Amino acid sequence: MEKAVEKILTQALQTKPKDRAFIAERLISSLDTEADLNVEIAWQNEISNRIKEVDNGIVDCLPWEVVRERLRRNSVVTG
Repeated sequence: MEKAVEKILTQALQTKPKDRAFIAERLISSLDTEADLNVEIAWQNEISNRIKEVDNGIVDCLPWEVVRERLRRNSVVTG
């Protein structure tokens, strides 16, 4: 890794979580230069359908803490 990149990474990791999230989002979005319109439409439809299911009581949401604990219990650590 180049020294300039290491310096930027070190500085970024010392920022507040909110700022790190902003930096990460901007970096990731800079890699996505071409969006597939069909994929974007499909995702928007999926999101709309999922919101309707929640709003209509078809599905229940779980708190993040519950999901995280289930993932921790069910994950297999390999070394």
